This record gives sequence, structure tokens and C-alpha cells, in this order.
Amino acid sequence: MGSFSLWHWLIVLVIVMLVFGTKKLRNLGSDLGGAVKGFKDGVKDGGTPPEEKPASPAPAVGGTATATEKNTIDVEVKHKS
Repeated sequence: MGSFSLWHWLIVLVIVMLVFGTKKLRNLGSDLGGAVKGFKDGVKDGGTPPEEKPASPAPAVGGTATATEKNTIDVEVKHKS
């Protein structure tokens, strides 16, 4: 009762192709391949520090945070009327 035979997997593959169609499966495969490639590039480039861009000083809204702090994000809330 453990694993399926080759014929079971072929039948499942045919049913999946009939349900989703070959175009959607092709798009899914290319999207998955692009994601894997992007992940590999990200891991490969992860060892090098990213280039720091000069930050433009944003006006602080009622806070004591300075523009040199890198872990601070200043936001302004706008309410819908």
C-alpha cells in the first residue's frame, strides 16, 4: 500500500494536464524557475554588503530620531475624510 506505481503517476499527470491545461503549467514552471534563479542570485550576492546610497534627510514629525539612524522609518498618517 506504500507508493504508487508508474501507471498511477501517469494517470495523475494526465488529469492535472486536463484540469489546468498546458499553458498554465508552462507559466507555472517558468515562474517557479525565475523564482529559483532569483533566490540563487540573492544567496550568491548575500555575502557582499549592498552599496549604501546617500539618504536624503526626511523631516522628523514630532520625533527625536535623526537622519543618521538606519533602523528608523519616519511616516506620516493621513486619514480618509
